[in-house]
Amino acid sequence: MFSLNVPLPPGVERIAGDLHPKLSGFDRVRDRHTLVCKRFGVGDVRSGDLEGGEGTAERSPPPRQEALDRLRERLRRPLAETESFEVAVTGIGVFDAPQSGSRPVVYLVVESGELIRLHRRLCAAFGPIEGIEGDEYVPHITLARGGNPEPGAVADLVDAEFDPIRWRVHALDVWDPEYREVVASVDL
Repeated sequence: MFSLNVPLPPGVERIAGDLHPKLSGFDRVRDRHTLVCKRFGVGDVRSGDLEGGEGTAERSPPPRQEALDRLRERLRRPLAETESFEVAVTGIGVFDAPQSGSRPVVYLVVESGELIRLHRRLCAAFGPIEGIEGDEYVPHITLARGGNPEPGAVADLVDAEFDPIRWRVHALDVWDPEYREVVASVDL
């Protein structure tokens, strides 16, 4: 339903743009880039969950704005002690066997111990999405996936060098994938 994302600096888009011509042969090349901190399901915004209850599976999802308001309220506690933190994009990696979807997945490598600790804290509060969160969480920015890139193309991408991009995160964005837009920001 929603995800909590780290806002990206312009330098990340510049790198992605520079690499774009090398991504031919992939089925899907991302035109928008995101760094997901945590994904949230319908159960994460039910009114029963707001007070710490289980909610019921029979309930239909709340309207979008109501769901957003509930999520923002639930985020208050796990984000209360979070201070701004450092993040760095340092290279290019590949998931040869992703948990879901087509392969390979080529991505920008993200390094940040603080981001990983925040992700774990949010998983403790909301529960992880199996296979991609919790201990399996790898912070990354997807560039492209699937298809049949030419032999050596993935290795050439992984070997590409660029100056690392480092920035300080002062807020997190709540992303609505249905409308493909940021619907709220939470200051740290």
